[in-house]
Amino acid sequence: MKSVLYLGCPASERADTEKLLAAANVAVVWADNVAFALATLQRRDMPVLLDLSRGAAVLQIARDIRSQRADTLMFAVVDTRRPDLTTEAVLAGMADVFARPLGGRRVANAIDRELKYEAHYNGNGNGNGNGTPTPCESRIPNPESRPGNGNCDSGMASPVDLYSHSPAMREVMTLVARAAAMRAGVMILGEEGTGRQLAARAIHAQQIGEAAQFVAVDCAAHDGDELDAELFGAPAAASDEAAARGLERVSRNSRLHDALGGTLYLQNVTEAPARVQTRLARVLRDREAMLAETGEAVGFDIRPIAGVDSQFDAALQDGRVRDELFKRLSVIRIDMPPLRSRREDIPALANYFVREICANLRVPPKMLARPALSLISALPWRGNAGELKTMLEGVIHGSKDAPGIGLEEVLAFVRLDGGSVVFSNGGTLKQARVRFEREYIASVLEQHHGRMSEAARALGIQRTNLYRKMRSLRVTRDRKSKR
Repeated sequence: MKSVLYLGCPASERADTEKLLAAANVAVVWADNVAFALATLQRRDMPVLLDLSRGAAVLQIARDIRSQRADTLMFAVVDTRRPDLTTEAVLAGMADVFARPLGGRRVANAIDRELKYEAHYNGNGNGNGNGTPTPCESRIPNPESRPGNGNCDSGMASPVDLYSHSPAMREVMTLVARAAAMRAGVMILGEEGTGRQLAARAIHAQQIGEAAQFVAVDCAAHDGDELDAELFGAPAAASDEAAARGLERVSRNSRLHDALGGTLYLQNVTEAPARVQTRLARVLRDREAMLAETGEAVGFDIRPIAGVDSQFDAALQDGRVRDELFKRLSVIRIDMPPLRSRREDIPALANYFVREICANLRVPPKMLARPALSLISALPWRGNAGELKTMLEGVIHGSKDAPGIGLEEVLAFVRLDGGSVVFSNGGTLKQARVRFEREYIASVLEQHHGRMSEAARALGIQRTNLYRKMRSLRVTRDRKSKR
């Protein structure tokens, strides 16, 4: 069992918090002041959880600990009613920022991830930097060998949790919890990069049974016959007993069989041929199939989840999705908001990507400067999280030796239209700054709903200087905005 030192948690919440963390194999050592925390850390090194319920002033505790123990792993817990504290926590060097209500598995995953990162950039790829294995027992078992699945043997792969600091994502998490409590079909709609599969994995992670698998199938990656074989492993019944009983034939070496008791995630389901959709709908309807190897009828308890994009409704109207399959997949619908609609999540997500990229490059994690983080939070990110990560990869590759990421480093990797690719038409960095400054200030003002004090703080300038810049650049704010 791993341990954390928890500072600042209200006494009324400690019993429930301790139970949540214990369920994820995390023990808690409570601390009420810096002196006790430092004395405890002197005896035993462990990660620190810092509760910011009393506001940004609590971050001074983090600075006090950091001044004496520079390598201590620290996380913050924030109230979603104070999204500004997420930014402050990132700027203070927190490894991750957790939103209330605190999830035990979320904390355990983050600790494991950070220990693995530390081991990686310290040159020990199979431990925590001290020759001991990185703990993996608390991670969600997952048979899928893909980046981000949390498997210990998949390079720098790590579990990516859904960040839910924003109201839009809190609504998503409510639906995720509701879907997890049922075995009904789920349809997750959203743009590319909005985290459709992550939401599916969050639903799967809450189901009972550690042996349950998350099986992902991209229906667009195979032609009709290949997809049929991939899903069922056996041809459709013709004149055998399965046909007589109206059951589909499924082989043990099929993806459907792999998903028994677990989750079948279907991507690009509109690309599946009609005959495959019909077979799949029948299995989901009957919750039973004939095992091809034995001829026995077996129960098929599978939670089907489909990840679809904005073109799905048109495909449904055009008849490219069978009605019977649609009914089985759409008992619960979850709409994933684009990143531009959940800006409160961007600071923590950007911090996560920075730490992951630095670990892959075997360099210590870089700090994001306030102006850089404000700019990143203000951009539209039409490509969502994928675009954000790509941009940060370019920034970090271009500044490996720099201790942090400043505004100039980010400006070199954004376009005037809000995109995030490198300038290809020339121009100096000074010219890029001049061209971008007006849009940048306007975006930050919009992000903070016209509140001048907050916008000035995000920009790293005095409020009077912000007024002066607005006048010189002719930047206006909405008359309905607050001061």
